[in-house]
Amino acid sequence: MRFCDFCEKEVINVCDCQRLGHVSDWIFDECNGCIEAIIVPKGNIFSGLFGCTGGRKSSQGLGFLCDGAEYIIPFKCIKKIGRDIILVEIHEETK
Repeated sequence: MRFCDFCEKEVINVCDCQRLGHVSDWIFDECNGCIEAIIVPKGNIFSGLFGCTGGRKSSQGLGFLCDGAEYIIPFKCIKKIGRDIILVEIHEETK
């Protein structure tokens, strides 16, 4: 599957049926070439185009995280990749 095909699919959380958006990028393990995570900008389509402010480095080694600006979804959370959508399982912590 090509990256452009991956980006056309809508990402949906199966836990609450929330539409998260479309894939803007992915994080690779450089040693084995496997996808570690996908990145989905929160908000509108322009969220990921102009960068973000207030970011921090991930302690899990997943790369740069933008606080509140994007979802970084580990590949193990992807449950199904269909023709039009990607189903993920994300349990958000209740405050």
